[in-house]
Amino acid sequence: MTVDIERLTARAHEIAERETLRWLEKTTQSKQWFERAIVHMPLGVGSSFQTGDPYPIYLTHGLGSRVWDVDGNEYIDTHGGFGCMVYGHAHPRIVAAIDRAAARGTHFAAPTPEAVELAEIICDRYDMDQLRFCNSGTEATMHAIRIARAHTGRDHIVKAEGSYHGHHDTVMFSVVPGADVLGGRDQPASTPMSLGTPKWLADYTHVVPFNDLVVLAGFLEERGGEIACMIIEPVMMNIGIAEPKPGYLQALKDLLHRYGVVLIYDEVKTGTSIARGGAGERYGVRPDITCVAKATFGGTPGAAFGGRADIMSTIERGAAQQGTFNGNPLVAAAALAALTEVLTPDAYEYLAQLGTRLARGCQHAIDEHGIPAHTVDLGAKGCVSYRPTPLTNYRDFLETNVELYAASYPWMVNRGIFMTPGDEEQWTISVQHSDADIDRYVEAFGALCAALVS
Repeated sequence: MTVDIERLTARAHEIAERETLRWLEKTTQSKQWFERAIVHMPLGVGSSFQTGDPYPIYLTHGLGSRVWDVDGNEYIDTHGGFGCMVYGHAHPRIVAAIDRAAARGTHFAAPTPEAVELAEIICDRYDMDQLRFCNSGTEATMHAIRIARAHTGRDHIVKAEGSYHGHHDTVMFSVVPGADVLGGRDQPASTPMSLGTPKWLADYTHVVPFNDLVVLAGFLEERGGEIACMIIEPVMMNIGIAEPKPGYLQALKDLLHRYGVVLIYDEVKTGTSIARGGAGERYGVRPDITCVAKATFGGTPGAAFGGRADIMSTIERGAAQQGTFNGNPLVAAAALAALTEVLTPDAYEYLAQLGTRLARGCQHAIDEHGIPAHTVDLGAKGCVSYRPTPLTNYRDFLETNVELYAASYPWMVNRGIFMTPGDEEQWTISVQHSDADIDRYVEAFGALCAALVS
């Protein structure tokens, strides 16, 4: 089926305008909370990722696969707290674990048996020798880069173009660069994402395309002796979803090791969600260091990084790593329950079945109506990207039709589907979602596709 792209885009714009007005009528209390919040919080939110246009939806609670906003609207949640909530909201096993922990003391800043048990479980899942705890994905990648630098005695790092690894200064380059500041394909530019990032750091953070070993090989031949590490999402998820090409991860690891460069996986999004042991398990290539957070920690603000003992031991030899809340007992209790009682082998089979049902349903609607888009299915994680063929890197993402996403967000929200507010994000489903939840999503998406070509 051939679709007139210009007409389709114009139709998407019309739908976005109409559905946004309808959405605004349904969220007047969110508007009031936003007006109150903006007095004391920049942009009216606790994190800039939570912003909305013209304001975000303010939530009151969640249960199972659902969340409710301050206006009383009920939604099937596919936002999942930016990918954290693969066990759903208020899971009874996790609630009980947190209740027990809270009754015994919420914080000690001292070691506990639960933290030791959790370290053992995470190391087993990710084939790590040792790990250290921290409190967010940003902290995990920051510490991982520091110990890689300490281990190698080198200062420079490499990252993939258009990837996000948290908001510490070293990795705040080439996160969402526009086409006008990309640089050449063979020499992507280290463009800062944020004001306040020291300009001189651009000389120490180097950028290469994802899924491209030729550019990296040329760079390493010239400067490999200066590079401490390369940090990479093994499945790139700052652009929807771009999977690694067959053989890419193993060849990447071999190439980096030829120059003594440490390979760091940022599995903050992929970890625990796309497989029991994350992308390292799913694709069969383990890195030197893995960073985990989000889904691994039971809906609490926990994170960890770990890997080879010879690298982790630099902490014992003077590489600083600390944090008052590292290994917090509430976090440890929630994570233990999530990993041992909720995310069982049967749970992963169920998530795979639901994810395939969702992706296939959306793909059927895309094919039926000739929408220039595709789906990606990674079990609990997946997405619709508005480009006909799969993404391989950030520059492919720049070819997606943003007007189609702009129509899809208010359309789906108005039909009771809570989505991530950005075309660079993915859906997350949970063990508490049902076939009926998935079918409702597919029905709403199919109606959107039909409306776009009507």
